[in-house]
Amino acid sequence: MNAPWNPGMGMAGNGDRDTFAAFVCDEATMDVVRNAASELGMSHEKCNKGGLRNAVQTLSVSASPSILVVDLSECGDPLSDINALAEVCEPGTVVIAIGQVNDVRLYRDLTASGIQDYLLKPLTEEAVRDALIQGQAVFNAPRSSGDSSAARDHVMTAVVGTRGGVGASTIATSLAWLFSTEHKLPTALLDLDVHFGTGALTMDLEPGRGLTDAIDNPSRIDGLFIERAMVRANDHLSVLSAEAPIHTPLMTDGSAFVQLEDEFRQAFDMTVVDLPRNMLINFPHILNGADVFVLATELTLASARDAIRILSWVSSHAEHMKPIVVANRVAQGAGEISRADFEASIERKIDYVIPADIKAATQAAKLGQVFVDANRSSKASVALRDLGRAIVSAGGQEAQSGGDGKASLMNKFDLRSMLGSKQKA
Repeated sequence: MNAPWNPGMGMAGNGDRDTFAAFVCDEATMDVVRNAASELGMSHEKCNKGGLRNAVQTLSVSASPSILVVDLSECGDPLSDINALAEVCEPGTVVIAIGQVNDVRLYRDLTASGIQDYLLKPLTEEAVRDALIQGQAVFNAPRSSGDSSAARDHVMTAVVGTRGGVGASTIATSLAWLFSTEHKLPTALLDLDVHFGTGALTMDLEPGRGLTDAIDNPSRIDGLFIERAMVRANDHLSVLSAEAPIHTPLMTDGSAFVQLEDEFRQAFDMTVVDLPRNMLINFPHILNGADVFVLATELTLASARDAIRILSWVSSHAEHMKPIVVANRVAQGAGEISRADFEASIERKIDYVIPADIKAATQAAKLGQVFVDANRSSKASVALRDLGRAIVSAGGQEAQSGGDGKASLMNKFDLRSMLGSKQKA
């Protein structure tokens, strides 16, 4: 299907292959697909009654089209049936699936198996037309025949705070800035606090409507959408955030977030997700694609309680990674809970300690800069740099240190041992 590619093929010169074919289960869907195909100059006569089973039977004795639309509505086991379709599809065929099951996990499994897109019934002509246009672009795009294993791995870091105000957003924006400036890695910052996010505000940027548009129209998310929707913070950092109206509730099944992460994987080397803990509860699948989980906490009783709960949740729902615990805003002297007592309560060590620096935080806010950029020499920035270098190193990237010759905390701390062996899709 999509994954194997013959660079000699193209939409205009593909031998006996038709440009387009569709196999759908009902008349309403047939009418929508026919109209959308006709608008793009594709033959509506290639729309056939019968879903995936009919597609498999037909393609087993005839050439595959360049773009194949197939209806999964009558499939008892869509993934198993898709495997049967893959056996008869010629390399390079772009497959667009249609179905009535609204399930993010199904979407992820289908796209991982090579499906280009999954459209949910009832269809609209606009959605089908957009999917066909994207299918044409994918089919015509040149594919590299080189060894993809030599490519730089993408690393997605999710930052979650045990409680509001512990500084998770400060850590997230600082990490994204460090990845993009000191390590020169193309980086995306995704701020999922849709109503009260501060990712763009911290960098003195207008958030735009990119994230809200993605949530409202997940079928439109593609490489071009990402390019237009994200706000550029520097040469290597792009930000996607929102300031949605308070009277507008978040109405989504989370599919937009999964698709955004998939697009980020193709466009960037590093992704930092500023993930509010309520989003962790409502959309746990967001962590399926994450490589690093940073838990920001303060040394307080409430944070200790919630750290225990979040760590337990991660161990059972995101076992492919182990969290990095970062104690933030740690003041000198006695706090509400000592470090030793906090570590005893969560039954593990704190990995990084970021000292409190109110003056530095105030300075950054006044300048409209991220913390590490406004306070390059502060002890808190040093700790954040150590964390950033460790994440870059764990992701297979080569850390670009300043070469000051001083020993780094990263040299004493092996982050690779903390990361589980994540299954590749």
